[in-house]
Amino acid sequence: MDHVRAEIISVGDEILYGQIVDTNSQWISRELDQIGIKTVRKTTVSDSEEDILNALEQATARAQIILMTGGLGPTSDDLTKPCLAKYFNCGLALNPQALAEVQRIFDKIGHELTETNRQQAFLPTKCQHVTNRAGTAPGMWFYEDGKVYVSMPGVPHEMKIMMTEQVMPKLKTVYKMPAIYHKIVRTIGIGESWLSDKIKPWEEQLPNHIKLAYLPGLGEVRLRLTAIGENMAALKKDVQDQLDKLLPLIKPYIYGFDNDSVPKIVGDLLRKQKLTIAAAESCTGGTVAQAITSIAGSSDYFLGGVVAYHNALKESLLGVSPDTLNRHGAVSEQTVLEMAEGIKSRLGADIGIATSGIAGPGGGSPEKPVGTVWIAYADENKAVAKKLSLYKDRDINNRLTTQRVLNLVRQSLVEMDGEKV
Repeated sequence: MDHVRAEIISVGDEILYGQIVDTNSQWISRELDQIGIKTVRKTTVSDSEEDILNALEQATARAQIILMTGGLGPTSDDLTKPCLAKYFNCGLALNPQALAEVQRIFDKIGHELTETNRQQAFLPTKCQHVTNRAGTAPGMWFYEDGKVYVSMPGVPHEMKIMMTEQVMPKLKTVYKMPAIYHKIVRTIGIGESWLSDKIKPWEEQLPNHIKLAYLPGLGEVRLRLTAIGENMAALKKDVQDQLDKLLPLIKPYIYGFDNDSVPKIVGDLLRKQKLTIAAAESCTGGTVAQAITSIAGSSDYFLGGVVAYHNALKESLLGVSPDTLNRHGAVSEQTVLEMAEGIKSRLGADIGIATSGIAGPGGGSPEKPVGTVWIAYADENKAVAKKLSLYKDRDINNRLTTQRVLNLVRQSLVEMDGEKV
């Protein structure tokens, strides 16, 4: 079954100037996907008649559904409504229902309806009025040549209510939607090109109705399987059949699925094995503890952490030997291992983890350039440290270090659980 195609047009100079972020398009496309509508393009245009009309013309050539947000206010720079009237070759006329709704809102807040606000009730004569129960700008629904055009306010909560309560239910009556099923496989510790090489034979045998997309991110690669058809149950089974073939090929790199995160998976494993953990941090400055505690219920397994930025605190709070620091430095295998052992012992945790490095952008040396980081893991049976050679960006280095040390925990816990990583 073919996709029903949609295009989203966001109107507003404030988006193009970077003064606000267009969250509307992301939300709309996600909601459309849930009902089987594929967003083929998102376009942002200025408050210009020429740009709005050009965007409408181009969207008409690409999509069956054109959804617009923004430009519906009462001021002179709000041009969406007159542009739609011009595009559909019709005039503007007072819509009694829209006027009543605007009047009701002003009565509710105890303000007099001004002539400027009254103008919001004038709508293109070819449109159907769409109620805006959260604001004063009515929505507009056009249907021409088998295509739907909907104009909605740019205010996110107004748009969301209108889409959820009116627009999407109505779209379902106009078009027969295919079933769309997505499954995300989350991998870590392998680059996109290496991952592609490993699964290429599997990818080449995928059936036509299942498509694979590579979604690389910071320190991980997500694989998205998208199946399209008429029966959701059948699609889920087809995707699972393919996953059963994929997982053995890349099992060491898979940490979760769909909305899983490394902190969540680590938390699940710690809870399952009834283990506790504590963190000693230097270069990450608390981001490891923050990641762990971002998961609800993390008090079941996280005892606490110490940010020992200064060497004196590494000695006094974590028990790192002054000799170790003098001989090897704070950014070293020896120091980070003692930090992990120290936090485990001092807080009485089953597991201790540690980070120490040169996050940047300054502070490096020829021997230890910016981006040199050591991470460590220690439990009652083993202690292991790993060196990371990262980047010159401080934020990226902290985020990657946090991810890598938690993945080290994950790998160790999986091994404890009897699985080979």
